[in-house]
Order: sequence, then structure tokens, then C-alpha cells
Amino acid sequence: MASVVRAGTTRISLSNLRPALGSLHDKKRVGRGQGSGYGGTSGRGHKGAKARSGNGKPKAGFEGGQTPITKRFPKAGFVNPNRKVYAAVNLDRIQHWIDQGRLTCSPIKPITAKDLLLSGCVHNVQDGIKLLGDGAQFLKSPIHIISSKASKSAIKAVEATGGSVFCQYYNPLALRDCIKGRTDRVSAAPTRRSDILWYTDWKNRGYLSPEAVEKMPLVSDRWRQLSKQLLVFKTQKFNQKPGENAAPA
Repeated sequence: MASVVRAGTTRISLSNLRPALGSLHDKKRVGRGQGSGYGGTSGRGHKGAKARSGNGKPKAGFEGGQTPITKRFPKAGFVNPNRKVYAAVNLDRIQHWIDQGRLTCSPIKPITAKDLLLSGCVHNVQDGIKLLGDGAQFLKSPIHIISSKASKSAIKAVEATGGSVFCQYYNPLALRDCIKGRTDRVSAAPTRRSDILWYTDWKNRGYLSPEAVEKMPLVSDRWRQLSKQLLVFKTQKFNQKPGENAAPA
């Protein structure tokens, strides 16, 4: 009968902890003589780019010394970092969506970028919605819409049928919140001079113009404050020191 030997269980402590067998290897020591097999050239061979110090790989776009293709092609113009691409929507398309029952609106619940995207009226909101006046002769229903931009012909046609158009500024985060329906974050205000002048002008139906603040059914207190603060520069006067701009004698 074969005897069964059971190893005694030892308590694990810091004194008997050791790495697993085969998990540790000796450091590869190169350039320490031919006997190790890694002496002399240290396993890199003779000369060449891969025998030199560094990672042995050329930088991206290097073509062996000849002029790379990125330099051979001519360049023209520039990429405007402030350029915005708007998703255009025409009035006849909105009327068609209303006739199909895919869009509804009221002064208290106007059409927004979220409604246009979910109804399939636009397939991508890009940097915002721009309302255009094509097909104004087919517009019969009074529509109430909040867009990023609107043409003068579209504004005239919508207001002629008893509707309303207001243009609101959206940065990428605010536009995303509008599409997702988030209301827990404060929407961004325009900061560029061109945007401030555009959205505080009633001619553009900017939501921060004094006329829009009075006529919009849903206006937050923050919009009222922004409308006053962003238009202060029109009434500001700066006193000049006497003789500051005097002509030289």
C-alpha cells in the first residue's frame, strides 16, 4: 500500500514570501565580452541606423533623405479655426413635416434643434440650425422656432404667418445639452465680439436683444442680465486726461 505524504501547511508571512518559480530572470548584460554572446556589438550588428543609439526608427514622414510627399505638395489657403457649419432647414420642409404630424410647436414650446433632429427633418445638427427662406410660398402654419441663425427672408415669412423666430447662441457643449434635453447646466453666453453684436441685434432676432427679451414667452433671469451687461458698451464713455491727445507743439 502506497503511503500518502501530505505537506504540512505553513502560515504565510513576510519571512517566507518569494516570487513564483520562473517569474524572475537575470538582467541581460551586453558589451561585457564575447563569452556571453552579447559582447562587442551588443547584439546590434555592425553599423547602420539600427546599431546607433535611440530607438532605431526614423521619424514619421521620413523617406530616406528625399523630399517627403508632405513637402512636395503645394499648399494654399488656411483652415479657419472659428469656422462654423450650420445645418440648413427651409420653410417648405418644415411645413411638410408639420402636415405629416412629425412636428408641432407653440409659443411656449417652440421647435428646437432637438425636435428637428429627432423628427428626421435634419440628419446632423452640425454647429447649429440655420433657418432659410426657400419655399416660403408653401408656409401656411404659424411656426415658432429657436435656431442658431436665420435669414431675413425666413424671418419675414414666418412672422407674416403669425409665427416667431428667435436666434440663440450655442457652443458645442450647449448644443449637445439641447439635443440631449439636459437642463442642469447653464448654457454658455457668446464671448466673441462678432457673436455678441449678432445676438444682441433685434434685426437678427437675437435672443439677447432688448426687444427679444420683452417678446419671448420663456425668458430666464440670466438672459435679462446678459442683455443688459453685453449692451453696456453702447452707453459707456471714457474720460480722457487733459492734454492726453493734445497735438505736439
